[in-house]
Amino acid sequence: MPTASPSIERRPEFARILRDEREYATGRSADVADRVNGWFDALMVQSGLEIAPAVLLFLCVVGALAAGGLAFVLQENLLTTGVAAAFGFVLPVLGAVFARARRQKKILAQMPGMVEELARAARTGRSIEQCLHLVAADTPAPLGTELSLCSRKLKLGLGFDVALQELPERTGIVSLNVLAMALSVHQQSGGDLVRVLERLSRTIRDRIHFLGRLKVATTASRATAVLMLVLPPLILAFFVFRDPDYLSRLLDSSWGRTTLLIAIGLQIVGSAWVLRILKTSQRT
Repeated sequence: MPTASPSIERRPEFARILRDEREYATGRSADVADRVNGWFDALMVQSGLEIAPAVLLFLCVVGALAAGGLAFVLQENLLTTGVAAAFGFVLPVLGAVFARARRQKKILAQMPGMVEELARAARTGRSIEQCLHLVAADTPAPLGTELSLCSRKLKLGLGFDVALQELPERTGIVSLNVLAMALSVHQQSGGDLVRVLERLSRTIRDRIHFLGRLKVATTASRATAVLMLVLPPLILAFFVFRDPDYLSRLLDSSWGRTTLLIAIGLQIVGSAWVLRILKTSQRT
C-alpha cells in the first residue's frame, strides 16, 4: 500500500530567514519613470513567463534590430528602418501583455471551484491553514502555483495575512484580494468559515457572470477604442513603407510639420485616455 507523504511541521523560527520582497519601482508615485517601471515589473510577475525582465528587454532589442535591419535591407531608408525597429521593440512587450491576460482569465475561471473545494475541506474540521495546503496541492496551475507559494510561506512560519499579502499583486485579480482579506479577517476574529467561503464562491461566480455580460455589451465600444489606438500608426506606417519619401515631403512645409506635431500630440493624449478607460473597465 502506498504510504502517505510526511507532513511538514510549521517552524516559526524559519520565518526570519525569508527575505522581504524588494520593489525597485512602486508604480504609485507621480514620477513617470517610476510608474513605467512599476507597470513593467507588475507585467513580468503577472504574466507568469518565468523569465527575468532583462531577458524580455533583450528580446525587445533583438526584435528591433531584426525588424529594422530587414526594413533597411529592403528599402535602404532610415525612416522606414526606424518605424520597423520601433515595431520590433514593442512586439515582445505585447506578447507579455497577451500572456498576462490569458493567465488572468484562467485564474479567474479556477477561482469558484477552488473556493468551493476550500469550503468542503473546512467542513471536515481542519484549520484554515490545513485547508489551504490541501487545496493548493489539488488545484492545477496557474492558480495552484500561486496557492502553493502561499502554502510554503505558511509552512516556514509566516503569518496568514503576510503569506497571502502578495497573492493579489502577483496575479492582478481583484477577487483574490477579496479572498485574502476574508481569510485574514477570519484568522484574526474567527466565525463560520464554511458559510463565509460559500457566500464568497457565489459572489465570485456572480462577478464572473457580470463581467462576461459587461464584456459582451461593450464589445463594440472596446473594438472602436482599440481601432482608434492602432489605426493611425498603421496608416502612417503603410504610407511610409509604400513611399519612403512621403513623410519627407510632408515635413518640407511648415504647415505639414505643424499638422504632424498636433496629430502626434492628440494621438498621445487620446491613447492615454482610452487606455485608462480600458484598464478601469477590465479589472477582474
